[in-house]
Amino acid sequence: MKIYHNPRCSKSREGLSILEASKLKFEIIKYLETPTSKEELTEIIKLLGIEPIDLVRKNEVIWKENYKGKTLSNSEIITAMIEHPKLIERPIVINNGKAIIGRPPEIIKTIL
Repeated sequence: MKIYHNPRCSKSREGLSILEASKLKFEIIKYLETPTSKEELTEIIKLLGIEPIDLVRKNEVIWKENYKGKTLSNSEIITAMIEHPKLIERPIVINNGKAIIGRPPEIIKTIL
């Protein structure tokens, strides 16, 4: 099990607490410090069963200033998230071939 975590995000911290309370083993990936590859992010999106745009934090200044209102391909959206990891929604938990965005954090319990 993995959690893609941003320690500065309250929802991500809540998600981490849920995993810690579960007593299950998991890996913490601080994706802002250790960016994901395009292949890894593409796989996460596939596991989530969403479109790349649905993983973007559209209220981030980076998105508003550089991408909002533009017609982007899925590949371009993924590239934007790789270049600017702050754009990736968080936390993301992956367990046994399933993935979930922990918003609200309690939803993480559904894949434990």
